Amino acid sequence: MNDLSDFRTATRVWLEANCPHSMRQPVKDPFDVYWGGRNAIFTTQDQKIWFEKMLEKRWIVPYWEEKYGGGGLTPEENNILTQEMTRLGCRKPLYSFGISMLGPALLKFATEEQKLHYLPQIVEGKIWWCQGYSEPNAGSDLASLQTKALEKGDHYEITGSKVWTSYADKSDWIFCLVRTDFEATKHAGISFILIDMASEGVSTRPIKLISGKSPFCETFFDGVKVPKENLIGTLNEGWNIAKFLLTHERQMIGGIGETDIRKEVHEVAIENLPINSKGLISDGVLRSQISDFEIDEEIFELTIQRITDEAKTGNNSGALSSFFKYYGTELNIKRQELLMAVTGTDSLIWEENEKSDGDLARKFCRSKGNSIEGGTSEIQLNIISKLILGLPTK
Repeated sequence: MNDLSDFRTATRVWLEANCPHSMRQPVKDPFDVYWGGRNAIFTTQDQKIWFEKMLEKRWIVPYWEEKYGGGGLTPEENNILTQEMTRLGCRKPLYSFGISMLGPALLKFATEEQKLHYLPQIVEGKIWWCQGYSEPNAGSDLASLQTKALEKGDHYEITGSKVWTSYADKSDWIFCLVRTDFEATKHAGISFILIDMASEGVSTRPIKLISGKSPFCETFFDGVKVPKENLIGTLNEGWNIAKFLLTHERQMIGGIGETDIRKEVHEVAIENLPINSKGLISDGVLRSQISDFEIDEEIFELTIQRITDEAKTGNNSGALSSFFKYYGTELNIKRQELLMAVTGTDSLIWEENEKSDGDLARKFCRSKGNSIEGGTSEIQLNIISKLILGLPTK
């Protein structure tokens, strides 16, 4: 216990001394953070300092083993580091799907040679990764995917397309599901492979959303040659990797509403709504809705902490990621609806002006997509009913 107390004290002192003030401010938009990659650009000097400090400290991915570029922290130490960064408002030094999604899959399914090759590059921010799962005719029914990979001697030839590929037009590599056996049942003939986006035959096309902004792209593979050593896990058994990775993606999406909160809903309401003589928001109905929302939000955060603690003892189910994803995204949708309600007509401003940066309306529109990406809310409810609640399927 004393060792952990000492670690907390040392961590707090180090963070306070090394995290620049600007790196303790809420993130403004997806490009107000450092993504790394071949053509990486630091938007500010503080962003560069913070990344380099954390890289030197080995705290980019502190819980990975040191041989993979991590800090080798125990779960207890990593939890303390997370708490202290949250207390100060420290940003992540590197945003990467390689950390949040691909890394855990590599640790579980990749060969040691593949781990030693890719994981340190992820930690050092050398690769900007994107995910190649959904296809035009394989969304919620992901296993129906048809992008094919044909064996051609020492490589695979890949032909097909993906859709909703976040940041594909900016990424260096893509972790991708492909069909390698067209005779097997649809779940059995899928493989998991890594593709260099600079390969001949790869192209992307951005997709514009109703919010006016979008990270999404269509991604096309036209006879792309990929070395066989880029296959992760066993040929035709990629569905197991796909399911495992989805648990991490869904947990990440479930927490999306918590990553860029500049003010709590009640704080925004107090600034914009009439206050009565008791110092309360005059609109009783709206006041009640805000209270209900913030209670739900607190319960959700405490539940995540409890489940995380239970997971350390081995009491965990991958299906719980569906709970995180469903409830977290529904909370974010509710948050955006309430923010629109408490700011009135100002929330409808679309373009930046002296009153608004147009962010509220765009975030409101964008939040609707949270209930679709990573598996629709309806799919998550089916998983919860079957695998967590044990309800009958018929």
